[in-house]
Amino acid sequence: MALAAQTGSTPHGDSTRPPATGRRGMVASGSQHATIAGLQALQAGGNAVDAAVAVAAGLNVAEPFMSGMGGVGIGLVYIASEGRTRTINFSGHAPNGIDPSGMTRDDMEYGPLSMLVPGNIAGWLTMHDKYGTLPRSQVFAYAIDLAENGVPMTPLIATTVADTIDKIAELTEDGATLALEYSAVEAGALLRQQQLAESMNRVVEGGITEFYEGSLGDEICAGQKAFNGVINREELASYRPYWEEPISTTYRDYEVRVPKPNSSAFQILQTLNILEGYDLEPGTALTEHLLVEAVLKAADERVLYSGDPKQVDIPLDRLISKDYAEEIRSGISTDKFSGFPPERWNRSAVEASLPGVWNPQSAAQSPMTTHFATADQWGNVVTITQTLGGGFGSCLAPKGTGVFINNMGKWFDLNQGSPNDLKGGRAVDFVIAPSQIYAAEDASFIASIGTPGSYGILHTTIQMIHQFLDCGKNIQEAIEAPRFRYYDIGAIMFESRFDPDMLQQLSDIGYTYDLLPPFTNAVGGAHAIHRTSHGTYLGAADPRRDGFALGY
Repeated sequence: MALAAQTGSTPHGDSTRPPATGRRGMVASGSQHATIAGLQALQAGGNAVDAAVAVAAGLNVAEPFMSGMGGVGIGLVYIASEGRTRTINFSGHAPNGIDPSGMTRDDMEYGPLSMLVPGNIAGWLTMHDKYGTLPRSQVFAYAIDLAENGVPMTPLIATTVADTIDKIAELTEDGATLALEYSAVEAGALLRQQQLAESMNRVVEGGITEFYEGSLGDEICAGQKAFNGVINREELASYRPYWEEPISTTYRDYEVRVPKPNSSAFQILQTLNILEGYDLEPGTALTEHLLVEAVLKAADERVLYSGDPKQVDIPLDRLISKDYAEEIRSGISTDKFSGFPPERWNRSAVEASLPGVWNPQSAAQSPMTTHFATADQWGNVVTITQTLGGGFGSCLAPKGTGVFINNMGKWFDLNQGSPNDLKGGRAVDFVIAPSQIYAAEDASFIASIGTPGSYGILHTTIQMIHQFLDCGKNIQEAIEAPRFRYYDIGAIMFESRFDPDMLQQLSDIGYTYDLLPPFTNAVGGAHAIHRTSHGTYLGAADPRRDGFALGY
């Protein structure tokens, strides 16, 4: 695709750094160490799947609060030789023995009742068993070394550990060693995770069976049961991820592919269908207004239907149809702000998730999710969003394992009638949107893009796609461009780099807003890969978190 000439105010155009470049491969992730792990896999002759598993394991060590073997996720896997994109869903499910009667939101915030059956390690290894070429020992080697010898803390790591360590200690058995080892909680200090290193070694040796059916699985079940967790041995042993086809829509000259529900990514497709009916002139108040309105209208639809497709009737064909988008578009005013739909069925649950007294500075919630992508010399691409749910998930690492179990149960509703109400065995409404972009004409791969950021994922992904496809930004510029984030308690937030005159024009048509810092993780931490028309790769990493992209 043709890109606009560089016109920004920095040496790199409209970004603080240039995109990473590569002839034979690219990795973009939330940690330099995880990115190096993936790059080493590629340089050793591995493919994008080998690199993705190396990155995922590296993130478990370098971002232990965002994702790990005890988490959940969903990925898109493009295999060039097959000319095919597949979704792999490893999003777990609520324990069969969970009883929501009498539970409160506090029960679901962290601790044993907040857990879903973990899916991440099953997803990683299922991908690797199907498409990987390097031995598991080589793919996990960098992460294991990092866990044994320590990762230097960034300010983000140090802050998150300091904010969470009391909860972790509360959920550590008497006499047991904490899963995290350090001499100081500050930038530059080493964070060691010896127990996690040992668990990874056991998984290298025994594969999926060891984690779910073997002695490690025994320890995980016993460790959460010691705190009255309800994941039983049989359901852990029987858990497996599954492959399925993605869903897609065309947008101008492109095709955008995302996972099916229980992912909420269909909101991305619906929003694009709405936007396709407009001429979106870059940087104008009207364009920004139409972006906001399209996001809000699609969010309103998502709340009505998002949930486990095995238990909830989701009219997906209608929701992502062009005709339905036209119907929605007819209700959008070009000169009036329509107001805020809910982000989830239970508005009070959204309010409860906000940190402290609401103000613009508190909008940057604790890091909870990570997104990464890998691409190789054969044209294969892997795009994954995975999470522990909140900082260190449930904050419970079963004794001796070093594996923090997720708290994704907090994303269920406790309201009968919600399509996402908590029930045993149910998959959660998973608000993520790993996305891949292809040329509509010949289905050639163009880009992988995605971000963490809670419900804001469904706002910010759209804005990045708009910057990349409509505005002609390069992939790094598209990620760095200022973003908005709305909260259904009546707040829309704009990063302060937006043009003040444009914001005033929005105010004139009914917007009330607050300003966020120029770069804030309240609007995500995205990573992306662009395959250019020259067959080379450009990689992008978000300065809003600790992201790095590297190619070779």
